[in-house]
Amino acid sequence: MRSYRKGSHTVHDLKVHLVWVTKYRYQVLTKQIGYRLRNIIRQICDSHDIHIIQGRVSKDHVHLYVSYPPKLSVSDMVRFMKGKSSRKIQEEFPQLGKRYWGKHFWGIGYAAFSSGHVTDDMIQEYLKHHKNYPNHQNDNFVIE
Repeated sequence: MRSYRKGSHTVHDLKVHLVWVTKYRYQVLTKQIGYRLRNIIRQICDSHDIHIIQGRVSKDHVHLYVSYPPKLSVSDMVRFMKGKSSRKIQEEFPQLGKRYWGKHFWGIGYAAFSSGHVTDDMIQEYLKHHKNYPNHQNDNFVIE
């Protein structure tokens, strides 16, 4: 059975797979730094009602598969995570300053891939036949 998240005025199931890399793809997310980054990302997600479905901190990049509320945009989520984690990691691990002298820990940009159980074809098929459902006989207007 599929579970939906609920807000005060919404029902939603928004999921996205996010990926971002360290600047210059330096492999610095090991041992203590990787462990600490994992905890920072968890805290950021908790504070913004972002549920981590699955995630991985690799040596030079982060993968997150998350469920998020409609009040957040994907770009805002990434901005929160990259910005706050960069500041905290560089404060707590000053040795990174030798590699990241410009105060930029993460590479520019990110990858985002939407996810869900419903395909584009399924939605189009549903809308095409929507007029055949009970109580929808005479009140359908096509928007194209």
